[in-house]
Amino acid sequence: MISKIEPEASIRVAIVGAGLGGLAAAIAIAREGHHVTVLEQASTLQEVGAGIQVPPNSSKILARWGLLDQIEAVAVKPNDFRLRSYRDGSLLSTQNMIPHAKAVYGAPYLHIHRADYHAILVREAIRLGVEIVLNARATGIDFDRPAVVFEDRTAFEADLIVGADGLKSRCRESMLGREDPPYLTGDLAYRIILRIEDMKKVPALHDLIEKPNIDYWMGPGCHAVSYMLQGGQAYNVVLICPDTLPEDLHILEADPEEMRLLFKDWDPRLRAMLDLVVETKKWRLRDSREMPTWTHPSGKFVLMGDACHATLPYLAQGAAQAIEDGAALGALLGQVNQTWQISDALRRFETMRKPRTERVVRESRALQDIFHLPDGGAQMKRDFNLTQMKPFEGYPNRWADPVFQKYLFAYDAYEEALSSA
Repeated sequence: MISKIEPEASIRVAIVGAGLGGLAAAIAIAREGHHVTVLEQASTLQEVGAGIQVPPNSSKILARWGLLDQIEAVAVKPNDFRLRSYRDGSLLSTQNMIPHAKAVYGAPYLHIHRADYHAILVREAIRLGVEIVLNARATGIDFDRPAVVFEDRTAFEADLIVGADGLKSRCRESMLGREDPPYLTGDLAYRIILRIEDMKKVPALHDLIEKPNIDYWMGPGCHAVSYMLQGGQAYNVVLICPDTLPEDLHILEADPEEMRLLFKDWDPRLRAMLDLVVETKKWRLRDSREMPTWTHPSGKFVLMGDACHATLPYLAQGAAQAIEDGAALGALLGQVNQTWQISDALRRFETMRKPRTERVVRESRALQDIFHLPDGGAQMKRDFNLTQMKPFEGYPNRWADPVFQKYLFAYDAYEEALSSA
């Protein structure tokens, strides 16, 4: 355990962005005794989106911070991961999570509404004395001072600046010295929240809601994911399909009938859920490319989270990797009590985090092919491996792969940060 920094030895840290990753970093750094200010461009603190998965590699961090009880109070614990055929919903592969996650990795697997997750992190950051400044739209970084630069207010100086401003990061563009828009992945997502009480009226859906699970349907060019939220009162459904959005639009109101037509030949249970949809939106899925470095040569600036390793959501690890980033950065800065030590902490942060996040991004992108195989020989081989073979390294159900599962879930950001010293 890193000893706390005495107040007179603290450094001033500015974090650009109050998303899950930025708040995680704020909490982790403030816990080490440093002074943290979060600069957020929005006028209110709130998260958009719906369901989010909290795997053991991030829930163990929340437990260390004393937040797991609050998280579990508004979360749902899935019993199993279940991969299904798109045709009739028949089970191809199952991976247990209760009791497996807690028994093997010492922390639970959870589902939570993103807004609930965000609110808990906001409250904890404020409790720790983190200052959150709203309406602070960064236009760039002055790396030498260092300072966050704005159009309509005085630049904000600090000893260290952390760019946690997400996929469309101005911090990343400022460091690269050029525009760097997100990359198109070829997919979009329909995101839907259903009421459990409505699903109970449909007999075909009873086996999906009798107890919490994570269900995946895999089909040609598309897949679907569903799970319970909000203590079992709501049901999250995400449909992934080819990107048909106009080039200049990334979110658009969607016609439910268009969505139902796309999945007209799929499992009747999935179609029955879609029949309950009154309104939905479609969101373009974008990611980023590997960067040569996350740190500026000045040694006073670093990127984290989606600002430097945005990923497809297919492994459900995007938020978890940002939480890991925040925890690791906090642990490393816990060993800093002079500003000249910051650059070494950032070097170690990048050295320990970059290879892991790069692999998660690659593995998430690979699932796009595994999930979306067209009818034919490759799909038949995938399904044979899932139904007839014991899980092996490289198994198509990546959560059941005994090697990769351990790589994802056994990881402890704090342990690795301390051992990197």
